[in-house]
Amino acid sequence: MLGSLRPRQVARDAVLRFRPSISITPYHANVKESRFNVDFFKEFDVVLNGLDNLDARRHVNRLCLAADVPLVESGTTGFLGQVTVHLKGKTECYDCQTKPAPKTYPVCTITSTPSKFVHCIVWAKDLLFAKLFGDKNQDNDLNVRSIDAANSSDHSEDLFECRKDEDIEQYGRRIYDHVFGHNIEVALSNEETWKNRNKPRPIYSKDVLPEKLTKENGNMEKGCTADDASAMASLGLKNPQDLWSLKENSRVLLEALRLFFLKREKEIGNLTFDKDDQLAVEFVTAAANIRASSFGIPLHSLFEAKGIAGNIVHAVATTNAVIAGLIVIEAIKVLKKDSNNYRMTYCLEHPSKKLLLMPVEPYEPNKSCYVCSETPLSLEVNTHRCKLRDFVEKIVKAKLGMNFPLIMQGASILYEVGEDLEEDMVAIYAANLEKSLCELPSPVTSGTVLTVEDLQQEFSCSISIKHREEFDEEKEPDGMLLSGWVEAPAPVIEDNNKPVGNSESTSNALPAEDILETEKDVEIQEISEGTKIVTGKKRKLSEVFKGTAPDHSGLSYESRNHNQLEKLDVDDEDDELIISDDWESLTKKRRL
Repeated sequence: MLGSLRPRQVARDAVLRFRPSISITPYHANVKESRFNVDFFKEFDVVLNGLDNLDARRHVNRLCLAADVPLVESGTTGFLGQVTVHLKGKTECYDCQTKPAPKTYPVCTITSTPSKFVHCIVWAKDLLFAKLFGDKNQDNDLNVRSIDAANSSDHSEDLFECRKDEDIEQYGRRIYDHVFGHNIEVALSNEETWKNRNKPRPIYSKDVLPEKLTKENGNMEKGCTADDASAMASLGLKNPQDLWSLKENSRVLLEALRLFFLKREKEIGNLTFDKDDQLAVEFVTAAANIRASSFGIPLHSLFEAKGIAGNIVHAVATTNAVIAGLIVIEAIKVLKKDSNNYRMTYCLEHPSKKLLLMPVEPYEPNKSCYVCSETPLSLEVNTHRCKLRDFVEKIVKAKLGMNFPLIMQGASILYEVGEDLEEDMVAIYAANLEKSLCELPSPVTSGTVLTVEDLQQEFSCSISIKHREEFDEEKEPDGMLLSGWVEAPAPVIEDNNKPVGNSESTSNALPAEDILETEKDVEIQEISEGTKIVTGKKRKLSEVFKGTAPDHSGLSYESRNHNQLEKLDVDDEDDELIISDDWESLTKKRRL
């Protein structure tokens, strides 16, 4: 923000400075809000997308499919970037290729034996923050460990609730002493666990902080609004790249907790971690650092911790500028309906064939895509142990990206979300969430086919249930396995010592798997001299539009090059780049 201006006003005013005659309606909101529905998207001739998370991108993709509006997707991650064009029924949609899911960790590692700072971040974000400020009814392994920790009343289920006879500082210290002190001592009592590991050390607030924080922090009561509440500002900590000491982390933790209750009490019980929420980032950073200190793990600055917690690869301005220009180029083609010249363009960190920009023709839709081709999915799950809540949170929302799900078995509705539901139906669906799948009014057992819809996205898919007794906690921490379509296998690589000229196709030199997501590590395939990639069936976009597919001798969609990430030798010493006025010659496909 600049001054009192919202980001939407800043962006609008910046554009109007060089094009004052155009009309811009700015919005500052969550794209998944119900007002941004299919009818809203139908108002546009093209949608240009540059969102910062996988879930929101998938949501927009489905709305564009439902509205039959072209989508120009884009994104950057450091020096890498890409722009892709998606048209319903003509090119692949955003979901046609799998996106790597965020890394998950076994619960036992997070709660008992962390060895990396990211383990501490996950503990602070998904357990401690969620327990203190999130849905109190949500299952939380931090709560389980606390109940098991001791039988005294001090460690009962309401441990994380603020008591009537204590102020916020006393409450904060009690939580601090329990999770960083008492719980560590309980963990140390299991000697078997620490035979081959370094033992953690319990940390209590009295050993780190003075008795009364207000004696040391003269500006703790300094006024601030809910929007700009910051523990760092309150404590006079200015540089987010500074490495805080254990004492400073402890002060930030307790001050952030205090500000949540003082300035944002109405939100407590409904909060989820948001990397753009300064106070939440401060709390998680401090909590993760205190836990890291306990387990002998190096501490991190708030800047570094925010990147880990929010899966952030920090932006490079020049990459963003290049991608912004490419977005406009593809948007102009879409508006002109110049379908023969649509390109997916990749921005590379190092030159490949003296090029930093690699344009390739769009791929046709994946016939096995469950989003645009409605291919049924299958789910392996223990129907006796898995609750409907687990299915909704871990599969329907996390994996399928639905926001307002409707789950049906035949004509029977098992679960529904909506503002217009009657109170008795809300109660029934809430009760269903706590039942195992086989205990639902219409039992879900092996062989059951569920229909799952998102009314806002106008998206529906079928899921076939297969009962499975056991799962590997390390490899399948969710206790479920979703499948239903096959990824493209790696292409055959032949080396015939024939150089690839700059005027020939570069479209086979890149994987189409998206590199734009900031929540994953990425790698671009770069092709060295003398390397030729032989792919299977791959129709030109022009052939898709004309409906005249050539004979490919039965080669399947899955046999084309799409996910190969092998990195080959590239000569990076020659920094001469080619800027060509004839992109057509660079992107025309060779016939094999």
